[in-house]
Amino acid sequence: MTSEKFNLAGKHAIITGGAGLLGIEHASALLESNATVIITDISESLLSKAREKLEVNFNPEKIITFKMDVTDLGEIRAVVNQIEDLNIRVDILVNNAAIDPKVIDDGNIVESSRLENFSLDNWNTQINVGLTGAFLASQNFGSLMARDKKGGVILNIASDLSVISPDQRIYRKEGIEDKIQPVKPITYSVIKSGLVGMTLYLATYWSDLNIRSNALSPGGIYNEHDDEFVTKLSSLIPLGRMANRDEYRSAIQFLCSDASSYMNGQNIIMDGGRSIW
Repeated sequence: MTSEKFNLAGKHAIITGGAGLLGIEHASALLESNATVIITDISESLLSKAREKLEVNFNPEKIITFKMDVTDLGEIRAVVNQIEDLNIRVDILVNNAAIDPKVIDDGNIVESSRLENFSLDNWNTQINVGLTGAFLASQNFGSLMARDKKGGVILNIASDLSVISPDQRIYRKEGIEDKIQPVKPITYSVIKSGLVGMTLYLATYWSDLNIRSNALSPGGIYNEHDDEFVTKLSSLIPLGRMANRDEYRSAIQFLCSDASSYMNGQNIIMDGGRSIW
């Protein structure tokens, strides 16, 4: 049956940044497909809250949490060791950890988001989490997959801004002079484009071991945004609205299961059509 190809029973999936908005949705998607999820995040308290949310609908025994900073190689290797101690095989890695810089009009924060004023510290911090973190996770957990030659899946969570530029007009605020208008910072585009490039590299690196790599590029997800922003962004989307937070679950299930067994090295853009206008 076709539906059996989506069944992830007996599989273990690691999700980085798994306690955030999308991380919980990714975990829910994989739990719905009968996988055991290993949720990692930088905060114990966020992990605890994520577990509480997931346990409302899913078997607690299929939810494992580890505190892990994706920029800290020591912490990543410690999780690798714990997974090995538990005799768990890694079948799926979802590189989801990221810093999503929110565009707000708050004095110096506005000014510092602009290219002319963007600090090297901000650049390094955001690149380290969103891009270097994905590299380190892929290097270490991917190597675990490769060890026994049984295959696996690496899924990188990119963005529609991996293929289009941010439309800075949607962030403009009335009454603010041009030189301090808020913008989506350069790091977001660089990271998401970089993740697509990493996807292509990984898609060939372990392909002889049946380890597939793809990217999912979501569009804007509604999360209590202000009405003005929602109206501006929705006007750029053929479907006329932002995504609901659960609308990517089926894509996660497809890309992480045998339903996509012949898909490799692709960037799946789900943005309501924004990138085609």
